[in-house]
Amino acid sequence: MEFRAEMRYLRVSPQKARLVLELIKGRRVEEARNTLAFTKKRVAAHVGKLLQSALDNANFLASEKGLDVEIDNLYVKSAIANDGPRMKRIRPAPQGRAYRYQRRIAHIELILAERGKSGEAVTAGAGGGTAAAPAKAKRRAPAVKAAGKKKAAAK
Repeated sequence: MEFRAEMRYLRVSPQKARLVLELIKGRRVEEARNTLAFTKKRVAAHVGKLLQSALDNANFLASEKGLDVEIDNLYVKSAIANDGPRMKRIRPAPQGRAYRYQRRIAHIELILAERGKSGEAVTAGAGGGTAAAPAKAKRRAPAVKAAGKKKAAAK
C-alpha cells in the first residue's frame, strides 16, 4: 500500500528542493525525519512537514479502512520536485533598462510504502508481471540470431 502527500506552490526552486529530497529517498521514515531535522537547507523544514503529512495519511487510512500498516516498516518510496508556474519579475538595470528574471515555484510529491520483514517492498497483487518480461526477451533473442545466420548462409 502506498501513502502520498503533496505540497504545491512552494516558493523554492525545484532544483534546491531536489537536493534535500535526494537525501531521504529510499530511507525509513524515522531515519528520513532525523536527516531532515539536521539538514541546513530552508526547504528541509517544509519537506519535514510533508513527510509528517504523508505519515498522518498512512495512520488515517490504516484506521479508516482497517488496513494492517506497520508504521515502523514505512519508507520513502518516491520524492519528486516538479516545476510550478514561474513568476516573472523585473530588476532595474543601467541606463534605464530592465532585466527580467524568474522566481521559481515547486510542487513536491512524497510517496511512502511499506517494506516487508525481509526488506522487500510489499505489493498488493500476488503474481507480479515483472518476471515474465525477461523470459520473453530470452525467447526472442535466439530467433533473431537464427534469422541472421540463414540470411548469411543464403548469400
